[in-house]
Amino acid sequence: MRDDLNLEDYRRLLEERLAAIRLTREEQRRGGDPVELDQTRVGRLSRMDAMQQQAMAQASSRRMEQEVQRLHAALSRLQTGNYGTCVKCEEEIPSGRLQIDPATLVCIDCARAAERK
Repeated sequence: MRDDLNLEDYRRLLEERLAAIRLTREEQRRGGDPVELDQTRVGRLSRMDAMQQQAMAQASSRRMEQEVQRLHAALSRLQTGNYGTCVKCEEEIPSGRLQIDPATLVCIDCARAAERK
């Protein structure tokens, strides 16, 4: 358990991000009516645009789901006392990095090493 971190602040940050994603999902559900793709009613370019918008919305939804999983994993690490420790090298992740991304799993050195691969 890290003594240099105010874990309640990080718990609040993680929970706020989860709440923001929930709100975004709700807004998307309300405005996410299926797009009519009947070519007799919609021109070809409009249909292609609608299909592109659907694909972008699906990609956004997948990214949000991945972020939710990361945030839940970080909350779990808070409960087990492993929060703020790199999962690769087991060194402490600096608080500045955790402020930017409270769900991060790795320290900057391990993140750089992974990018080079």
